[in-house]
Parts: sequence; C-alpha cells; structure tokens
Amino acid sequence: MAYSTELADRVRERLSMENNIEIEEKKMFSGLSFLVNGKMCINISHDNLMCRFDPKLEDEVSEKKGFLPMMMKGKQLKGYCYVEPIGYRKPDDFEYWIKICLDYNPMAKASKK
Repeated sequence: MAYSTELADRVRERLSMENNIEIEEKKMFSGLSFLVNGKMCINISHDNLMCRFDPKLEDEVSEKKGFLPMMMKGKQLKGYCYVEPIGYRKPDDFEYWIKICLDYNPMAKASKK
C-alpha cells in the first residue's frame, strides 16, 4: 500500500477533532480509507486525497486548485475526486476538502456489506 503517512496523520488528526463520529481506517484503493460512521469519507492514495462529496458541488470543486476527476470505466464518477498536494497544502484548503467530505457523509449511502 503506497500512501503518504504524513498526509494520513494529518487527516487522522483533523478527524479526531470531530464530535460524535465513529472513525475506522481500512486499507483499500491502493491506499488508506477513512470511514466515518461506517461510510467511506476520505482516502489517501500516494500523496493525493480522494474525496467523497455531494455531487451537486461538482462544478464548484472542479474549479479548485489540485482537483482531478475520478474516472471509472472511462467515465467521470460524480461526487468523487482526487486532490493533488497543491490543492490541500494550505490549512484553509485542507479544511475545505475535509469539510465537504464530512458534510456529505450523513447523506452518503453506505456500501453493501
């Protein structure tokens, strides 16, 4: 599994500041996934964040620095993206990505077990 342990620590530390959520870490998608309340929320892949957010925000987030669309079978997967380090390096930018993932989490569907 190739992922930035520094970035994982940064995400872990930020998520630990949230009240009333259950956090589970799982190795998946060739990296580390943070599940919040049983649902995939944010992942670390190499030195990129992989974010799950409200698909209604697609136009907004696609304008952000570091945004990379998530492609699956040749199609863009709405509500998911990768964020390169340039897009989350600054504390305010990092907070933006974490916040949109956490905001969407209660509405997100859990994967089938």
